[in-house]
Amino acid sequence: MKKEALFWHTENNGNVRCKLCPHNCVIAPQKSGRCKVRYNESGILYTRAYQNLCALAVDPIEKKPLYHFLPGSKTLSLAIAGCNLVCKNCQNAHISQETDVNGYLFSPQQIIELCKEKQCPSISFTYSEPTIYYEYMLETAQLAKNNGIRTIIVSNGYICPEPLKHLIPFLDAGNIDVKAFSEDIYRKLTGGSLSPVLNTIKMLISHNIHVELTYLMVPTYSDDFEQIEKFLNWLHHNNYHHVPLHFSRFFPRYQLSNLYPTPVEHIKHAIELAYLKGIQHVHAGNVSI
Repeated sequence: MKKEALFWHTENNGNVRCKLCPHNCVIAPQKSGRCKVRYNESGILYTRAYQNLCALAVDPIEKKPLYHFLPGSKTLSLAIAGCNLVCKNCQNAHISQETDVNGYLFSPQQIIELCKEKQCPSISFTYSEPTIYYEYMLETAQLAKNNGIRTIIVSNGYICPEPLKHLIPFLDAGNIDVKAFSEDIYRKLTGGSLSPVLNTIKMLISHNIHVELTYLMVPTYSDDFEQIEKFLNWLHHNNYHHVPLHFSRFFPRYQLSNLYPTPVEHIKHAIELAYLKGIQHVHAGNVSI
């Protein structure tokens, strides 16, 4: 469903500049931004990602993963197709790298009603990247707040401060993916950059949003312990010892199907390093240790 987008301004020659995420795309008439979701029609920025869900399910909240927020509860999970990154290791590429994937038509109010019907205390914006369906997420989160329902983002954190500031009053928790701890690797692996993600984490924590972090250890990209040490030092420096951290095992996916799974010993060693840095809650993902 077509809807006028938020956070943009006009440029010369009918172009518009999108200010939702750090790509800051300048979009020519009848063209789309890098996310392929936001597009310029006659000098106005619209979004295709509104009400046209590609996924809708009731999940254990631990699947997000959130281990320290409403533990043992169920969450109503939803997604609209698209993403503002192009991760080579994407496990949901069939929805994140495609935009013409529709399965359910739900208004924000209908999501609230379904959440109550399923007796879920929370809604999770997940599976794809919720930033790209910002308008739908914001409206749904506002209604959820008015109905006593918690809201959760499972996100790459690649969003500009201004739209995040407008969303935060209606957020309760989030799991943010830290894809690597090197700007060079971030660009190679995702097409994005690290610093905006770190700013998002800082902003969420400073506003008392419950945050958990996931670091996927991708062999030859993000599994070297020099990067992991730098990440842990960053957490230590910012006094984020209380922030739960998930080290997840990589399995061959998408454009990295030629790689091998993360050695379990690497996951164990990363967890040991985190505890040595004083991180209070460290978990293994995609593997039992």
